[in-house]
Amino acid sequence: MAKQIEVTKIFNAPVEMVWQVWVAPELVKRWWGPKNFVSPVAKMDFREGGKSLVSMKAPIEMGGREWYSIWAYEKIIPFQLIEFIQSLADKDGNKTDPVKVGMPADFPVDIKTVVTFKAIANNQTEMTVTEYAEFASISNFAQIGLEQSLEKMAAIFVQAI
Repeated sequence: MAKQIEVTKIFNAPVEMVWQVWVAPELVKRWWGPKNFVSPVAKMDFREGGKSLVSMKAPIEMGGREWYSIWAYEKIIPFQLIEFIQSLADKDGNKTDPVKVGMPADFPVDIKTVVTFKAIANNQTEMTVTEYAEFASISNFAQIGLEQSLEKMAAIFVQAI
């Protein structure tokens, strides 16, 4: 049972651009969720003490269901660090019990998420996302979902060139 999952990725973009994919609603919508999922909602209140509401929607062939999450920001150091608590929510941004939205009984209620940014050579950025929780039966799915989300994020910078 994983207590954390982590993905590190190098992006072909400067830190300031990579930072924006966590801040700008239209960019968040382009990468949030695993492969073939879309993100119809990204209401961003990106500040310490703020709370963003995001959604991910499954493709029709997977049922087409939409899930909402809130990101409650605890610490933000521009271009270096974002710390937030990720929780499932209803469409209005009210935290909810994961079981009530169809998740397994051992799905974590709160996931502490830490994102770090590091500028490296040639206008590239190394970003690491670490999620801390008792992932139990969803450990593998959580890891794959995070990896796929960051692949979608990387595609934003390929298109920008």
